[in-house]
Parts: sequence; structure tokens; C-alpha cells
Amino acid sequence: MSAIAATLRLDGDVAGTLAVHGELGFATAALALEGMRSAMATGALRTLDLSGVTHGDSAGLACLLAVMADAARSGQALQLLGLPEHLGVLAQVCGAGPLLATPTAA
Repeated sequence: MSAIAATLRLDGDVAGTLAVHGELGFATAALALEGMRSAMATGALRTLDLSGVTHGDSAGLACLLAVMADAARSGQALQLLGLPEHLGVLAQVCGAGPLLATPTAA
């Protein structure tokens, strides 16, 4: 478990899953992305559980888009679980909704 600012916590206690708790926004997105990339570097990260995210904004969305792009570039299938509705709506408004989808095997 690691604290990333007073308002966000990343918890990797479950194998292959990184749980995000708290606010994923301007104040926390850069450090959250660093933590997510660090977890991905092990090669074991398969799922980001966002059900504990209480607030998100465009910076939080950018963080998620960046980590999904990183996963795609490295050939990892990363799944987002529990995407908060407000982040999903923001992604749709920005036309980025499909970018948050888990790639399917061909």
C-alpha cells in the first residue's frame, strides 16, 4: 500500500489488481500515474479497480488514458473496473470512451 497525497491511496494487496481510493484529479494525477506505471513495470498488473475513486476530473482522466496507452504499447491487457460514472461521462464527452476499453484478443 502506498499513500500518494492526502486524498489518494493506491493499494496493490490483491494479486494483479491495483485499487485506487480517493480523489483522482489535478492534485494527485501525476503521482497516481507514477504509482500506476511503477505497478505496471512488474508485469503483473492486470486490473485497475477504480471503485474507490470518490472524485475525478480531466487530469484524472488523462492519467487513466496515459496508463491505458502505456499498457497497449507494452502489449499488456489492462482492465478498468468500477470506473466512476462521472469519469465515464467525461470520457464520452471528450470522445475518449473507447480508449478506456480493455482491448480484446483477436
